[in-house]
Amino acid sequence: MSAFVGFCTKETDNAEEIIKAMLATVSHRGPDASGTFSKEGKALATNLLNTSNESLPAFPVFNAKKTKLIAFDGMIYNRDDLRSELENKGRSFDSATDAELVLQGFEEYGEDILPKLRGMFAFVIWDLDKNSFFGARDIFGIKPFYYYEKGSDFLFASEIKAFLEHPNFSKEFNAERLPEYLAFEYIPDEGTLFKNVNKLLSGHCLIYENGKLSIKQYFDYNFNIDSGKEIDHWVDLIEKNFSESVKLHRRAGVEVGCFLSSGVDSSYVAAEMVKEKKMRAFSVGFAEEKISELPYAKEYAKSLGIEFISRTVSAREFFDIAPTVQYQMDEPLPNPSALPLYFLSQLASKELKTVLSGEGSDELFGGYSYYKEPLEFENYQKLPQALRNLLAKAVKPLPAFKGKKFIMRGSLPIEKRFIRNHYVFSDEERKGLLPNFGPMKEAWVFNKPYFDKVKGLDDITKMQYVDLHSWALFDIMQKADKMSAAHGLELRMPFLDIKMLEVALQIPVEYRVSREKTKIVLRKAALRQMSAKNADKKKLGFPVPLNDWLREDVFYEEIKALFNKDFAKELFNIDYAIKLLDDHKSGKSYNMKKIWSLYCLLVWYEEYFVKR
Repeated sequence: MSAFVGFCTKETDNAEEIIKAMLATVSHRGPDASGTFSKEGKALATNLLNTSNESLPAFPVFNAKKTKLIAFDGMIYNRDDLRSELENKGRSFDSATDAELVLQGFEEYGEDILPKLRGMFAFVIWDLDKNSFFGARDIFGIKPFYYYEKGSDFLFASEIKAFLEHPNFSKEFNAERLPEYLAFEYIPDEGTLFKNVNKLLSGHCLIYENGKLSIKQYFDYNFNIDSGKEIDHWVDLIEKNFSESVKLHRRAGVEVGCFLSSGVDSSYVAAEMVKEKKMRAFSVGFAEEKISELPYAKEYAKSLGIEFISRTVSAREFFDIAPTVQYQMDEPLPNPSALPLYFLSQLASKELKTVLSGEGSDELFGGYSYYKEPLEFENYQKLPQALRNLLAKAVKPLPAFKGKKFIMRGSLPIEKRFIRNHYVFSDEERKGLLPNFGPMKEAWVFNKPYFDKVKGLDDITKMQYVDLHSWALFDIMQKADKMSAAHGLELRMPFLDIKMLEVALQIPVEYRVSREKTKIVLRKAALRQMSAKNADKKKLGFPVPLNDWLREDVFYEEIKALFNKDFAKELFNIDYAIKLLDDHKSGKSYNMKKIWSLYCLLVWYEEYFVKR
C-alpha cells in the first residue's frame, strides 16, 4: 500500500513545497518512505508502506531513459509471470517493485497493459516529453483515485484531503448532490460532495494532456452464464482458484494475518491461510453479546489452531471516533460497520502490516438476502404489467395489511424496485428534509444505465451487476480501503481476484441463490474446508447495536445538539430531522439508518467545512 499525489498547474516557484504538504496529509497510507519530483508547475509524489523485509527503492521510479516516472499504489499478484513476459521482450529491471513492473509494461503495451494486471492498483505515470499524465484504477476499485479539474488546474491523489494543501484548490460543498446522498448514503456516480472533485471509477483510465482530460473504460463485468455444467464443476473451480488466490494474496516478506468474523467469507479465507502457515486472526465485537460475532469467531479460530486477537468496542468509543472516521473517509459514509472496521484495523496494525479479508464474495456469488426477492415475485410478475399496476393503485390508499407491500413492490420493474433495498430516504422524505431544493431526480434513475446494459439477463444477475458498479465500489471498497489505510495497514481481498471473477461470471443463477439460501455454490466449496456450522452461517456483516444506542439519553442529546447547530440548519429542515430522532427514541418508529445517515453527513461537514 502507498499513496500518490500530484498536480499539473500553471508554473509555480513553490511546487516542491506544495507537493510535500499534500503528501504529508496522506502519510498514514505509507509511513515507511516517501519521495517527490517536481518540474515547471507539475509534481508527482508518493508515500510507501514496506510490506517486505527488503529495503524500499528510492522515488521517483523512472524508466531507463528518464522520460517517464510512476507513482503506484497496490499489489500485482501475477508479477513473476508478467516480468518474465517483459524480459522475453528484451526488457531488464533495476528492482523487484510492482511500480517498475507496471511502468515497463506501460512502455511496452501502452494502456493495453491494464488487462494484463492481476491485482489491486491505482497509479499515475508522468510522461515528461509529452507533459502528460496517465492514470488508472483496478477493475474492482479496491484502490482509490480522486481528481480535481477546474480551469487550468488538474490535481490527483489517493485521498481528497491532499487537495486541501494546494493553493489553487477551491474547497466548495457540492450541495447539488445532497438528494443523491440522502437516497443512497453515497454519491452513486463519479461525483463527490466536493465541487469539481471526482472519483476515477473502477476499470477506468484517464489521460491529461495539453489541458484536456479524457477518460476511458477499459473493463466491464461481462456475465457469460454456462448452464451446461453441474454444481460440483463450479465447486471444484472455486476451490482451486480460491486456494491459488489466497496464496498469491498472502505473498509478502513479512507476516500476514486475517480479519475473522463469524461468516463464511472470512472463515474460508482463514481456512485456506492456515493450510500453508500458522497465522494470527483479528476480530472486534461489542459488549452486547446477542449481536457480537466474537464468540463464534473465537471458537472457529480455536478449531483451526490459530492465535485469536480481539477487543470489544463500547458505545462511547463508537461515538467518539465518528469524526475521525468521517475525516479519514474523505466522503461521508454512514455504514455503521465502518467504525468497528476502524477499530479492527487499529488492532491488527499494532501487530503487523498486511491482512486478508473476505470482501467481495457477496457481490460475486450472490450473498445478500435481497437477491432472493426476484424468486419471491417470480410467479406474480407473470401477470400483465397493466394488471399489477391496477392492483398497486387500488391498495395504495388502504391501511397496512399483510400482502400490501408485496403487491406494491411486485408492480415495479427491477430497476425501480431494487433501489429500495439500499434506499435510505424516499423521494417524499428527501423533499421533507430539503423543502427549498426544487425538483429532484428520482433515485432509481442513477442505476438505470447499469440495468440497461444487462437487459437480457435474469433479475438476480442484474442486481449483482449493479451492486458491483455501485454498492461494492462506493461503500464496501471505500470503507475497506480508508479504514485500513488510516492505520498504515494493507488490506488484501482474495475473493476480488480476476480468476475468481471469471468463475463467478459463468455460474448459473440457481447455484448462486435460492428462496432459502444465498451463495449456494460458494458455501458448498467452503464445506470442504470447514463444518456446516460455519459454512452455512447467516450473514451478519459487522452488526452494531446502534439502534439501541440511539435511544440512550446521552447519545440522543449529542445528536440533537449537532442537528441544532447553525450549519446543520442551513443544510436541512432540522425540525424534520429532530422528529425522526424523537420518534426513534420513543419507539414510535425505526429510524436508525436515517438518523445515522444525517449524523455522519453533518459530522463530515463539520470536519471539512467548519473545523478545517
